[in-house]
Amino acid sequence: MSTDSPTDVARRAITLLDLTELGDDDTPDDVTALCRRAVGPHGTVAAVCVWPRHVSMAVQLLAGSGVRIATVVNFPAGDDAIDDVVALTAEALADGADEIDLVLPYNAFLSGDRSRAEAMIQSVRDAVPAPQRLKVILETGELMSPDTIRAASETAVRLGADFIKTSTGKTPRSASLEATEVMLEVIRDTARPVGLKPSGGIRTLDDAAAYLEQADRIMGPGWATPITFRFGASGLLTALEAAIDGDHDATSQEAY
Repeated sequence: MSTDSPTDVARRAITLLDLTELGDDDTPDDVTALCRRAVGPHGTVAAVCVWPRHVSMAVQLLAGSGVRIATVVNFPAGDDAIDDVVALTAEALADGADEIDLVLPYNAFLSGDRSRAEAMIQSVRDAVPAPQRLKVILETGELMSPDTIRAASETAVRLGADFIKTSTGKTPRSASLEATEVMLEVIRDTARPVGLKPSGGIRTLDDAAAYLEQADRIMGPGWATPITFRFGASGLLTALEAAIDGDHDATSQEAY
């Protein structure tokens, strides 16, 4: 159990946040508001995550801030054509994206067509050169079983993912500690550095603290840094800021 104070946990979590705006009808004004929040009075988030169409705008708004720009491809259903996904990836990188969050073709993976999933990851990995990062979204709430989550994690890591991520946030079941337990075990047993991104449904300080305690237990205290660990969330920042400001009721309420 961590001995850090709620304020310390909140400040730590802010630096690990991929502040996200992926609403179906989001506007440039929404992205502007998101980017303004990325550098706040209690710390700077690790990245913002926006639709590919908003990457160039986010790059301009956050120039010089140190905040990375992430975007999503093959999102959210995971069944786009590989050539289309690679083309969108290349366009996003040309617009200035630092990180690509790729949805694993999870329906194909579940049906036994793992070669399609492998081809998608490999093709996008080839299109994302260092120092840009590739995060592979497993959609663990749909994979469900620990054995399937482990197999998907091992596939993504073997094919070069820099991070493995739980969820799109667009399905009924998103991040869970049961899923990230398996994912962290795979990361722990991997010979190269790989990061973890719990995403979807993480809305409170208590939520964030639970994932950080788990990472500290499995990977060791201090492992979770912006290079190795991210929270994908939109409302979490509100709860974290409220906890720092002393509004402790907000640490146990959902923030949207």
